Amino acid sequence: MAFTQRAGANLYWKRDGRDDAPALVLLNSIGTDMDLWDGVLPYLGDRFAVLRIDTRGHGASIAEPGDYALAMLADDVLAVADAAGFDRFCVAGVSLGGMIGMELALRAPGRIDKLLPICTSATMDSAAWNDRIAKVRGEGMAAIADLAMGRFLSDAAEPALYEAVRRQLLAMDAQGYAGCGAAIRDMDLADRIGGIACPTLVMTGTRDTSTPFEGHGEHLIARIPGAAHVALEAAHLAPLEAPEALAGAITSFLES
Repeated sequence: MAFTQRAGANLYWKRDGRDDAPALVLLNSIGTDMDLWDGVLPYLGDRFAVLRIDTRGHGASIAEPGDYALAMLADDVLAVADAAGFDRFCVAGVSLGGMIGMELALRAPGRIDKLLPICTSATMDSAAWNDRIAKVRGEGMAAIADLAMGRFLSDAAEPALYEAVRRQLLAMDAQGYAGCGAAIRDMDLADRIGGIACPTLVMTGTRDTSTPFEGHGEHLIARIPGAAHVALEAAHLAPLEAPEALAGAITSFLES
């Protein structure tokens, strides 16, 4: 168990896998914590030195309330990577985690070897996110739980998995969720991702209604130079619905 202190936050992180292997940072979506990757980790531990981080205001990462920015969240990752001894690393992130990954590739290109944005986008509906932030701050997590769960998982998900994810979402710190929501609302990636220079694999979910290939993944592929694409049979939280396929795609791309 390890924590890294940052301005306004105490960030929780874990290292797994082999110390002498290539470094891989895994980032979670808004409304989840590092447990999102539990089903994927067994497929990666023998091949990589894996660092998982609870995003500011999520899981065990306690943070002050307020609007967070994507640059702030990217700097959080860099600070934790320093603490974990990762100089250069690959980064795979789901949803908000993918947005942070793209910001990292632009902000610290000398430290990112390969990038894997998963079920994510460079632009979202800012008005809709503004409404969601206000609702969470005013009424708590229960006010947006049905909306979020309708996008997190598909009908193919097991009931026990659905219930576990919903319990975690309801227990989430509302202020942390809202702060990260502000980072999504205010991000300015769309006009900048053409500057991403590292090899990139964009992964989309065929059942993802939040950031589908159409209108989201396709734009990343078109704008990030040389980006490749893999489609997974999953909704928005691909590590939960397609852990083995996701791990296989990650491993194939990073070892190629």
